[in-house]
Amino acid sequence: NVHYNNGFGDEEDYMIQEDEWDRDMLLDPAWEKQQRKTFTAWCNSHLRKAGTQIENIEDDFRNGLKLMLLLEVISGERLPKPDRGKMRFHKIANVNKALDFITSKGVKLVSIGAEEIVDGNIKMTLGMIWTIILRFAIQDISVEETSAKEGLLLWCQRKTAPYRNVNVQNFHVSWKDGLAFCALIHKHRPDLINYHNLKDDPMGNLNLAFEIAEKHLDIPKMLDAEDIINTPKPDERAIMTYVSCFYHAFAGAEQAETAANRICKVLGVNQENEKLMEEYERLASELLEWIRRTTPWLENRTAEKNMVEMQRKLEDFRDYRRMHKPPKVQEKCQLEISFNTLQTKLRISNRPAFMPSEGKMVSDIASAWQGLEGAEKGYEEWLLTEIRRLERLDHLAEKFRQKASTHETWANGKELILSQKDYETATLTEVRALLRKHESFESDLAAHQDRVEQIAAIAQELNELDYYDVAAVNQRCQRICDLWDQLGTLTQKRREALERTEKLLETIDQLFLEFAKRSAPFNNWMEGAMEDLQDMFIVHTIDEVQSLISSHEQFKATLPEADGERQAILGIHMEVQKISQSYGIKANLINPYSTITTEELLAKWDRVKKLVPQREGSLQEELARQHASERLRRQFAVQANLIGPWIQTRMEEIGHCSLDVGGTLEDQMTQLKQFEHVIVIYKPNIDKLEGDHQLIQESLVFDNKHTNYTMEHIRVGWELLLTTIARTINEIETQILTRDAKGISQEQMHEFRSSFNHFDRKKHGAMDTDDFRACLISMGYDLVGGEVEFARIMMLVDPSATGMVSFQSFIDFMTRETTDTDTADQVVASFRILAANKPYILVEELRRELPPDQAEYCILRMAPYSGPGGPAGALDYTAFSTALYGESDL
Repeated sequence: NVHYNNGFGDEEDYMIQEDEWDRDMLLDPAWEKQQRKTFTAWCNSHLRKAGTQIENIEDDFRNGLKLMLLLEVISGERLPKPDRGKMRFHKIANVNKALDFITSKGVKLVSIGAEEIVDGNIKMTLGMIWTIILRFAIQDISVEETSAKEGLLLWCQRKTAPYRNVNVQNFHVSWKDGLAFCALIHKHRPDLINYHNLKDDPMGNLNLAFEIAEKHLDIPKMLDAEDIINTPKPDERAIMTYVSCFYHAFAGAEQAETAANRICKVLGVNQENEKLMEEYERLASELLEWIRRTTPWLENRTAEKNMVEMQRKLEDFRDYRRMHKPPKVQEKCQLEISFNTLQTKLRISNRPAFMPSEGKMVSDIASAWQGLEGAEKGYEEWLLTEIRRLERLDHLAEKFRQKASTHETWANGKELILSQKDYETATLTEVRALLRKHESFESDLAAHQDRVEQIAAIAQELNELDYYDVAAVNQRCQRICDLWDQLGTLTQKRREALERTEKLLETIDQLFLEFAKRSAPFNNWMEGAMEDLQDMFIVHTIDEVQSLISSHEQFKATLPEADGERQAILGIHMEVQKISQSYGIKANLINPYSTITTEELLAKWDRVKKLVPQREGSLQEELARQHASERLRRQFAVQANLIGPWIQTRMEEIGHCSLDVGGTLEDQMTQLKQFEHVIVIYKPNIDKLEGDHQLIQESLVFDNKHTNYTMEHIRVGWELLLTTIARTINEIETQILTRDAKGISQEQMHEFRSSFNHFDRKKHGAMDTDDFRACLISMGYDLVGGEVEFARIMMLVDPSATGMVSFQSFIDFMTRETTDTDTADQVVASFRILAANKPYILVEELRRELPPDQAEYCILRMAPYSGPGGPAGALDYTAFSTALYGESDL
């Protein structure tokens, strides 16, 4: 055996049994050819680094010199110095040195001796080279916790997974079409091959991959495409050797790329740090320069001569605070953040800390900023002090102007008003109003005394402070004081004139007041009387009409007293006219206490006298109409009180008949037919009542104390009676059909009815779930399956899940349990007899065996037979039979 151990304990993966090796060589000599060519090319790919190569693998390694050189090249280590002699023992010694080196790398060699290599044993030589390839080219391959052969296979699978028509499962037949080789090249070097244009051409694909690998990837051509294609199963060792070269070629490129990326990352970090340093230096310089320019401006304390200039300084300072300083505050904060961020990045990347230029440290900037804020604080305090000083002086002047303007606005026109004689043509109410208005003016005048004194005091203070426009202030103050004295004199004269006029009109005012006090209630009484006399009335009984007539008679009795009050009110008006003419009063005398005139009183009185007889006539007409309505009520009540009980009696008779278990179903049917006949001939009474009801509605009569029955009650009862008799007759007919169809005796029907009536405890004509369960148990029905069996029965008797079991459903269930019925299986068996045991039936068979109408019925509704072996036109009688009993869709 040739035994190779990779150091992981997977010795079986690399063990070559001698008999298996020999059998492979004998069965397929192409394997030896492929290994010879592949291993030779692999050895030369390494030996050319030492400037040599081999031509014949079994001869060129016999002296051991090139074998030792190959091991030195692929391992990078020095082997013992070789023997240069040409004798056989020199060659054996060199080969043993090579085999000892292989053994020192953890490889156990079994049955491979130096003599076989020196003698040119091709089988042992190829086995030795394969062991070297496994140890130095394949063992170190590791992909996701797999190594060696499995790792190389997993690497191939991962790289070729996205490619169509590539499925690498081994190192022989998976590579025959050449697509796997092309996919590996395209995955790592898409510039070398256009994979999507490849065709189903194994020869062309293999040659293309081998040529590109040799030309661009420095992988020598180790196999011929013909050797792979013409061999049913290419040599696994040859393919693995070839593929390992692709792995190492691309793995080296990936390592180089990784190294370049690492260098770029390091350089990128360094460049970014340098950029941050330069940005810090620039921002620090700009901020320090701004502080240097701004500080002297804030330290300047030269005051302006007027408020406008000081306000401009204050606005400049506010612009500085709002517009110029905030961005600099942000810059200062960002500068500190950038400095800290830079130091952190340098520390993380093992770089030395950043040291800014002299005077640009964060502490230097903070110190300069502190000086700026100190100057800013003092500047603001100085500005506010100066502004407050000028503001005080301007405030006094503005206060004088405002108070003077307010007083002048108030006094404007007052002299003209006080000189008017409007009271000479005014009424008493107007004179009194003028007097109250004048008193209010006097109060206002007294209140303005304080303002005039304040104006004089402010003018005095402005004189003392030597205000620049003090002459204009003094002139304005003098005008205000002179006008104030004139207003005082005119106010006293007007008061005396108003008081004399007031006394003259008081007598007439008293008469106006009395007129208003008496005319208003009388006017309200007339308006209420007209409203009542014209009021619409809606009554429903004779008593209500008579009550209205009685109230009207009482109203007529109050008319003489009302006429006396009217005469007294008109006398007051005549007295006012007499006084006005006697004293020659010029004012247009209008009663200020009332808007009611004598003309209005006379007109309304005439209107009342006309409405009284009209109201009386309307009441008499309504009395006659109510008498007619009462007659209609009594007429309807007499009929309704007869029909209502009659309907109730018939309902009870029908109910008793349906529950009677004494007679036969035919007897019940006869009795029900008689009831139906009686009901039909009673219909004219209902129609007559409908006619009376229509007359009542047309007369707008909506209540009837003579009966508790309404037309709606009668209609509902009549419709219920008709529905009940029809339903009951139908139920008896159904029971007769069921009895006859199922062969149930009359005694059984009586027993079913008695049991149903007994357990219908609520007498609703149906049993609830608990009543039905008790009924089944009482009749001896054994619920073997418990709740499951009872649920199945409820599905039969109550398919709609209403929770109630009708008598018809009860009978259907009981007859189903006690009688024989046809089933779907029986019908299927019958059809099978007609079809001569075939699973389908033909049209001619149906027409031959069944009556014409039933045959056509089946032909029309049977679906075509879809099973195996059915001829054209065959019909499916099984599906048809199950559909008849609801077990499938028909």
